Amino acid sequence: MAARTHEDPDEEGVEFIHEDDGSITARDKETGVASFGDSKAEALAMLAEALTLHEGGGEPVTDADLEEWGLDPDAESDEELPEFMQ
Repeated sequence: MAARTHEDPDEEGVEFIHEDDGSITARDKETGVASFGDSKAEALAMLAEALTLHEGGGEPVTDADLEEWGLDPDAESDEELPEFMQ
């Protein structure tokens, strides 16, 4: 079971959660955004990137990106997109 630190809901900062698999999750207390890494430093770096994306930063995914990742940008699916992707 993951170990959590005591948290005050009005408190700002980062909460570190030591996971059973040895990884560490860093969670921003204000937004609830979280990311993980093999160390606190890596978890914080990943959290910083996640927060940037959460706040609208970053670059949009292009068809070239999808192709680079082995995905067909023109593929259609019968499945309905999740609400957050519509």
